[in-house]
Amino acid sequence: MGLNDTPSGERIHIGFFGRRNAGKSSVVNAITGQELAVVSDTKGTTTDPVYKAMELLPLGPVMIIDTPGFDDVGNLGELRIKKTKQILNRTDVAILIVDGLKGIQECEEELLSIFREKEIPYLIVYNKEDILPEEKKTKKTEENVLYVSALKKTHIEELKEKISHLVKTDNGKLSLVGDLIHPSDLVILVIPIDKAAPKGRLILPQQQVIRDVLEADGAAICVKEHELRELLCRLGTKPALVITDSQVFAKVSADVPEEIPLTSFSILMARYKGFLEEAVLGAAAIENLKDGDCILIAEGCTHHRQCDDIGSVKIPRWLRNYTGRNLRIETSSGRGFPEDLSPFSLVIHCGGCMLNEREIRYRMKCAKDQNIPFTNYGTAIAYMQGILERSIRIFPYLFEELCDRERR
Repeated sequence: MGLNDTPSGERIHIGFFGRRNAGKSSVVNAITGQELAVVSDTKGTTTDPVYKAMELLPLGPVMIIDTPGFDDVGNLGELRIKKTKQILNRTDVAILIVDGLKGIQECEEELLSIFREKEIPYLIVYNKEDILPEEKKTKKTEENVLYVSALKKTHIEELKEKISHLVKTDNGKLSLVGDLIHPSDLVILVIPIDKAAPKGRLILPQQQVIRDVLEADGAAICVKEHELRELLCRLGTKPALVITDSQVFAKVSADVPEEIPLTSFSILMARYKGFLEEAVLGAAAIENLKDGDCILIAEGCTHHRQCDDIGSVKIPRWLRNYTGRNLRIETSSGRGFPEDLSPFSLVIHCGGCMLNEREIRYRMKCAKDQNIPFTNYGTAIAYMQGILERSIRIFPYLFEELCDRERR
């Protein structure tokens, strides 16, 4: 996978914030070396967030986000400010662009307060250094402050370096599956190819798991669910792990002997994004659903829904069949996740492969702060089909916690 193919969820999200006409778009263009955003002397030229996936040295693959002015006015202005606040939920590094001639005022102070509240690493960048009197440069020695000129391109390289130093590189971050297998291990991936499957390609978690197995010096065999049993009979060795698409969890579990570890792409993705424990604990809330309860089924991406779509058709059907309750279902997709979750008794989220870790954790925290159980597709499906314990047995700490809860 090349840098241009790096999925959005794996990119460092760098957001540029500030008031109208402070020069946000000009600084963005200077950093990226291209006319990414429209620049004008007219206030409010950037009316919607502008996203650009690119390689930014020395960081590598990033997502640059240019935001509307945070001091915008009127009804449309309020909507733009709301969008800007939503962007902060997926921002890994925040760059506050300040008009060097005006300095930090109430608008900038509010943004800084939000950065701190959300624990987002940030830089304060004073623009228009080329026309700024020397006596105004009073904070130049502060670690997270820099003076630049987007017009003259001064200190832009220094700004890139400062951004790179703010990015947390977590070398201990879990891989999807590589830490669960050993070199030369055989992993079987069960991938349904039906009318709901994307034409001519595999979905992102399947691609990423294959790559991860290869990087761990393992071997991956891909098979459809109806050919799995025959494959297991023909193999001369026992696979180290079977990973399945959640939609065929029940059939695969029946075909795979108990002594062979089994899990799903969705469960692996939840662990990778940092919310598997919450998903396992949240799935138990399915037992407590009552007639009239509303369930939010949320997806991190937007796609054309098929006639038997997993989020809008299959999971609602399985929920109603399992609980025997008359449940109401609402769905959200892409960036349309609601902040107010009080109408819901349960949130069932997708694996989050298209969301970065900060945003998926934000969504989980929204639910937790409002005491709404939060789980994901694969975990909920495994729970309803009675195979959740088996699917998380490869994570001993989590398996023991689940068993302890059941004993209590």
